[in-house]
Amino acid sequence: MRWFALLLTPLGCAAATAPDGNVASAPTEIPALSELATRFADEAGGSVQHPAVRALLADQWAFMLETAPLFATQLGIHTFDDKIGEASLEAEAKQRETQRAYLDRARALAGTEMSYFDSTTLTLFIEELESNLSSAPCRFSEWSLSARSNPVTQWNYLPTLHTVKISADLTNLVARYEKIPGAIDTHIANLRSGAKDGLFANAESTRRVLEMVERQLKAPVEEWPLMAPALAEHGFPEAERAPLQARLRTLVEGDIRAALVRYRDLIKEELLPRARPSDATGLAALPLGEACYAARLRTFTTLPLDAKTVHETGLAEIARIDAAMASLGKTLFDLDDRLEVLKKLRESPELHFDTAEAVEAKAESSLARAKAAIPEWFGILPKADCVVTRIPDYEAPFTTIAYYRQPIPGAKPGEYFINVHAPTTRPRYEAEALAFHESIPGHHLQIAIAQELPALPAFRKHMGMTVFVEGWALYTEQLSDEMGLYTRDLDRMGMHSFEAWRAARLVVDTGIHAFNWSRDQAKAFMREHTALAENNIDNEVDRYIVWPGQAVAYKTGQMEIWRLRRAAESALGHRFDVRGFHDAVLGGGAVTLSVLGQQVDSWVESSMRKRTPKKKRKKGVASSSAP
Repeated sequence: MRWFALLLTPLGCAAATAPDGNVASAPTEIPALSELATRFADEAGGSVQHPAVRALLADQWAFMLETAPLFATQLGIHTFDDKIGEASLEAEAKQRETQRAYLDRARALAGTEMSYFDSTTLTLFIEELESNLSSAPCRFSEWSLSARSNPVTQWNYLPTLHTVKISADLTNLVARYEKIPGAIDTHIANLRSGAKDGLFANAESTRRVLEMVERQLKAPVEEWPLMAPALAEHGFPEAERAPLQARLRTLVEGDIRAALVRYRDLIKEELLPRARPSDATGLAALPLGEACYAARLRTFTTLPLDAKTVHETGLAEIARIDAAMASLGKTLFDLDDRLEVLKKLRESPELHFDTAEAVEAKAESSLARAKAAIPEWFGILPKADCVVTRIPDYEAPFTTIAYYRQPIPGAKPGEYFINVHAPTTRPRYEAEALAFHESIPGHHLQIAIAQELPALPAFRKHMGMTVFVEGWALYTEQLSDEMGLYTRDLDRMGMHSFEAWRAARLVVDTGIHAFNWSRDQAKAFMREHTALAENNIDNEVDRYIVWPGQAVAYKTGQMEIWRLRRAAESALGHRFDVRGFHDAVLGGGAVTLSVLGQQVDSWVESSMRKRTPKKKRKKGVASSSAP
């Protein structure tokens, strides 16, 4: 296989083979680009040379930016800063129709002659489109309610996403605020459409969203995140600023608040009374559930996995990690019973933080140590910085312990968001594994590197496969042990607990959505096999319910990355270089597992052809604790 890892050297032209084994000729007609697509053609195409593929990528990228203007702003593209996008069922249908047309064009090119880089890009593009379209039968926008994604979380984040530097920025923000009430009403209309067909979310997830909305409505409007741009002192003249800020205030206090009241009333009066009970929480309780869940597993793993196989893999991994935790628990606490070890971890006050400031400080110190260590383990390093940020108070009680948001190129660093709510429930021993997963060498390292790879087309820089993104971050939790980043054996226990958490996801996610597990069953399994705090377990199980299949990606991707590494170490022996391996894995963006295998195989073949180095690296051989 050809060397694909770094994507920095020109690749020879190769004939891409059609399904019947024949090599098709390149099409003679290239579709004319729209004016918008022409503007973004170079970014969209990257180093792709095939003219028809470049045209297709440019058209689809322009379409993506225009229909997802908040995503464009997040990328530092300000062409659509006065728009928020359309989310009506009619708009969704039109967007799917356009995506299918792009998919047809892509499939028609699959047998044409092009370079290996172009052919691989086309394969990933087809996978991306198929993933986008596969969830259509799920009809999520017509019934799903999530504490992670709703009008409160979405619009409260807008002032952070849309930064104001000049008066034009504030003018555009006013235009966006003017569209928010209509967007909330569209969301209401979509949910009513699903209700007519008997589609409802589960009761607990519905209650959580209702509580979020009610909390916001009860709070003084002056304290809403949406009001922040109206109160800030922006760096341009007051004469320009004051009228725009007055308009923002009027919108928040009037139309936006009124729309949230309508949304609250819908949930409270129409949806919650008919919501599904706790023993019918998953997709299995819906008529569309089986087909939807199969599509979600395929989307999030890039593999044709069935729920039974995923479930059994999770149980096997849980058994292995249970044994490791029991052994370490004996060393740490002189306890022979694994459940007693978990009880001590979960209930001992001295093993938990006491203040929000302590939670944040630990996150910052862990990130700093990881930043200092990565040059020894990675050849490609990101230019974008990563910083620690607190999860906002309005969101913290309802969400997970942490998450990551990617950099906005040239504007904002990557952000490791840490949950400091109820600090006495936050374990000290999990803090380091959490930081390494969410920031460096986990999400930030992988995502920032992908954004900065010059050869990649835009969709490969900024989008990509969940199984890769989350598999990498979980892989780095064990890698961090190999790098010497964990302070104590107690912190290594947190690493084991976190891996058990991700293995439990294979069992719990499939249990909920394929085997009719109740919320309580899922929580009990998590409680028995991880050291997660009760509030985290509660929020995590709610997450799996409202985000079917996503949680399966973590362990699936991690196991494949470790398999590829072991194979590379076995093939190369003392010639194995861990920096080269990591660059091979990260050098193509977030790819499918099959493409990842090709990248690593090509790097191994290239390494075999190189001369044996004079000195063997002291670091880089997988430790005995690696999974």
